[in-house]
Amino acid sequence: MSGGVRLGVILLCHTDLEMAARMARTWADGGAWVCIHVDAKASEPEVARMRAALAGQRRIIWSRRYRCGWGRFSLIRATQDAALHLLEAHPEVTHVYLASGACLPLRPIADLIACLASDPQRDHIESVSAWDVGWTVGGLNEERFTLFFPFDWCRRRRLFDRFTGLQRRLRIRRRLPRGLSPHLGSQWWCLTAATLRAILHDPRRAQFDRFFRWCWIPDESYFQTLARLHSVQIESRSLTLAKFDHEGRPFQLYDDHRPMLEESRCFVARKVWSGATGLLAHFPRPARGAPDLDPPQPARFERMITRTVQRRTLGRPGLYMQSRFPRKDAENGKTSAPYAVFQGFTDIFPDFEAWLSGRIAGDVHGHLLDPETVEFHGRPQIGPGAISDNAAVRDRDPQGFLTALIRISPRMQEFQFSPRDNQALNWFMATDPNAHLFVVTGAWMLPVLSSGIPFDEMRRITARLQRAELDQLQVLHSVWVKARVQVHDLSDFLARPHALLDEMLRQIDPLCAPVDSLPPMRETAGLAGLLPASASGGRGAAGGCD
Repeated sequence: MSGGVRLGVILLCHTDLEMAARMARTWADGGAWVCIHVDAKASEPEVARMRAALAGQRRIIWSRRYRCGWGRFSLIRATQDAALHLLEAHPEVTHVYLASGACLPLRPIADLIACLASDPQRDHIESVSAWDVGWTVGGLNEERFTLFFPFDWCRRRRLFDRFTGLQRRLRIRRRLPRGLSPHLGSQWWCLTAATLRAILHDPRRAQFDRFFRWCWIPDESYFQTLARLHSVQIESRSLTLAKFDHEGRPFQLYDDHRPMLEESRCFVARKVWSGATGLLAHFPRPARGAPDLDPPQPARFERMITRTVQRRTLGRPGLYMQSRFPRKDAENGKTSAPYAVFQGFTDIFPDFEAWLSGRIAGDVHGHLLDPETVEFHGRPQIGPGAISDNAAVRDRDPQGFLTALIRISPRMQEFQFSPRDNQALNWFMATDPNAHLFVVTGAWMLPVLSSGIPFDEMRRITARLQRAELDQLQVLHSVWVKARVQVHDLSDFLARPHALLDEMLRQIDPLCAPVDSLPPMRETAGLAGLLPASASGGRGAAGGCD
């Protein structure tokens, strides 16, 4: 062994005993002494097959079996007993590594031993003060030490929660043993035999065990706390690469993680899927010549896991995951990219859609929310992403229609809108930071004037459209609006169309050419007699901007 280091490994095995036997053989073949603890809940036939597979391995011994529960002190008891058995059977052991049956050595065991020999007094255990951190997931920091936790969190969750709440109301606070400063960290550690013996033979061990027996998840705090009493030197970092998701569950490693695991240069990784035959065949890498003392470099792997957690919890902007879809406002952004809505412009300029297409980058559609059909650019029956122009299909899920169109289109989407259209998306668009809403109030009157219908019918249509527009303006005037909104009344827009159109287009595309000409405009004669000037409720020039 390198530098007089003798490595012992405690292997905690619960399931996948065939894989655990393979890992035990890997450690033993690498020169480590191995003590295996198998959960008493494991079936006897599986245990018998594991023992048979490891028969004849002189470096492997077996410890007394305990029935272990997640987050219970039984895990500590099993580790204590295995450690005592290992140190008694092999007193020459200088370092003890705690691993699980799903922990896969990535580098030769000789590299790990050489790393330990470079500083033989150092204990490698993540140990951070419970009072200083808040990174525990789905659990408790200080309260895990100051309250009692007699009920199993997994099997008796309701009793667990009710008893915890009762203790809070009664202001129960357990007293910590004298001289104890609670620390938290990963369950997987590598301690010197001297530190481990000091913990196991501490005169106050019975008192410490009584205290931690009622703590929550003591396997993340027992050795992490007691190492601070006995260690000469602690490196507060585990040698096992173990990452957890947003719910505190360990990530499983699969064959496609192989390049990053190799790049990480870590000694051990968990938790490996038993079916990851590629990983199991590739690791650990065979020893070549002198041991490699290069330190682990897990930064890239950790960044990947961080992005994975963010993707899982936040999702991609504008993409609605099944797990978050039923929960309002749980999405990562309403839409995936900016888009623009022009309301009233086709009423003023019948050829506005074609005129806009020649001036601004993006896909310029007609009235996507028209009650009769979806007016995609060019009027195809099947639009981008095989979206149908059928209005009935669209109206079954207008929000899904719009978000899908924006997500699958590489260019910016611009479309026309009117009080005549389906109004179901008014709140959605008004509260979407990606939306640019340009509204000319009262513009819907111009096509009504030129329609030639009887005056009484015209007044009836006018009243209906006016109500729809007023309802929409109440939405746009709300304090919850996040879209970039410009509202102008018709008379103000007609007084200076060049300047206002130029301002709108530059908001969408700062590189667009100045507006020097306008498309043909509808006839406005007779407009003043149709509605009072104040009926449309407009806010004036540039109202509601941003």
